[in-house]
Amino acid sequence: MIKQLLPGIYQLKVPLPRNPLKAINSYLIGGQARSLLVDTGFNWPECKEALLKGIETLGVDWADIDFFVTHLHGDHFGLVYDLARQESVVYCSEVDANIIKANRSTAYWQEINSFYLMHGYPPHELDQGDTLRSYVSGTDINFKYVNEGDCLEYGGYHLVCISTPGHTPGHMCLYEPERKFLISGDHILADITSNITGRPGWNDSLGQYLKSLEKINAMDINLVLPGHRGIIRNHHRRIEELKLHHKKRLEEVQTILQDGPMSAYQVASLMHWDLTYDSWEQIPSFQKWFATGEAIAHLEHLVHMNVLRKIEQDGGVIYALPD
Repeated sequence: MIKQLLPGIYQLKVPLPRNPLKAINSYLIGGQARSLLVDTGFNWPECKEALLKGIETLGVDWADIDFFVTHLHGDHFGLVYDLARQESVVYCSEVDANIIKANRSTAYWQEINSFYLMHGYPPHELDQGDTLRSYVSGTDINFKYVNEGDCLEYGGYHLVCISTPGHTPGHMCLYEPERKFLISGDHILADITSNITGRPGWNDSLGQYLKSLEKINAMDINLVLPGHRGIIRNHHRRIEELKLHHKKRLEEVQTILQDGPMSAYQVASLMHWDLTYDSWEQIPSFQKWFATGEAIAHLEHLVHMNVLRKIEQDGGVIYALPD
């Protein structure tokens, strides 16, 4: 489905079958010489077919399209390797681009798996590396790194890069100061919340996310174009809702730990998730993996705030309330 949002700017709904996200919003900013496509969908036939059909309908030649990757997740960059032509420029933050390059390696997923095992994740459910690698195509690409304040010129729009770490270490939005719209990737979503997860070597991802929310909250924005679901016309209200969501999550985690020290996996199994399953055991391992990552992010933020103790023992990590 294609929808024109502003002059020369089109939203392409790219289906994500078998995935709770349902679809990704890809945005084409059409220009006379070159156009910019923001995010692509997974390396799945359904995603590719939808994009090929959408771009054909808009009458744009793939050789004239550059790409902007908001962040490292496969539903946002998975088809870039396949769709980019020799003439294409592919923009991404250096931090996330380096992770994208690494995430097809065995060593990278060994590090991720060790991190989850340390937080109590059952070894027999750690198949996520192979699963996630199947969401992307290709082996390498020459990214053009973008930084805070860089400006991209497409279709008469001045698109300023805004660094918003939190959902990923190098998440990047695009802001148009004259038309006052923000292409937000997964930083701000309307109907669902972004997954904020822990990663090896990344300190307080939730704290960074909340700081990035305040950064966007201070900006003059009339329209937010997110990576999933509906557009946002009042970013201040949505940001307050997101802050409240995480406040309640943090309180929930503290309540759970009143029963004693636990691993992140144990805490995740007791948290409330907006899913249709009757028990934690019924939840697919893929979603347990994301839930555990989110539990880690909230636990680590509470440690950073000196609200919880982090205890390392026997090669693992557990969390506890103060003595």
